[in-house]
Amino acid sequence: MATTASTAAHTSLGSVTLEVADLEGARRFYSAFGVDTYIHLRASETPSTGFRGFTLALTVSGPATVDGFFGAAVAAGATVLKPAAKSLWGYSGVVQAPDGTIWKIATSAKKNTGPATRQIDDIVLLIGVEAVKATKQFYLDQGLSVAKSVGSKYVEFTPGQPGAVKLALYKRRALAKDLGVPAEGTGSHRITLTSSTAGAFTDLDGFAWEMAAPPAPTSS
Repeated sequence: MATTASTAAHTSLGSVTLEVADLEGARRFYSAFGVDTYIHLRASETPSTGFRGFTLALTVSGPATVDGFFGAAVAAGATVLKPAAKSLWGYSGVVQAPDGTIWKIATSAKKNTGPATRQIDDIVLLIGVEAVKATKQFYLDQGLSVAKSVGSKYVEFTPGQPGAVKLALYKRRALAKDLGVPAEGTGSHRITLTSSTAGAFTDLDGFAWEMAAPPAPTSS
């Protein structure tokens, strides 16, 4: 695997906002699922059909923890797209939240080395793009830096801080296949990305970024 490292990023993914039709229902779901501290929610009725072009992936310590998050999501109303099972790369399952967002829960471990926990090692926002190399260059031009790059197949950018959501690129059709859904989709991605340093922009595949709001002034 070819891996490249670069200097510290001038720009990074600060936060992820999911746009949902049922705001209160989404809040209940993500709290029960256990990922509510990693995302923001915004009410939106913008039309969106089929595959929205991205997934949020949880990386955890072992199969028991995968099962725990998977079961919590399903109990809270998620639809199973791929049951949790062993694969060549470890153990994983895929669910779709009631708002339509697809989540993959995975571990590289095939056996448990301890009890299940509610700890998340990493969350990766994996966006499906038509041209990985061109989109990689687009983000480099915006000031992001590359942490890992595998030719024209996969790119992962350097997170802004420990524990932050990581941004990665993958071919759209390959991503849809991995998730078990058709690649076709139209309308809004129903997601907005925020950077604390870059201005608002839209990438080559229509994913929108906005500037983070400045902190509210404190009263003296």
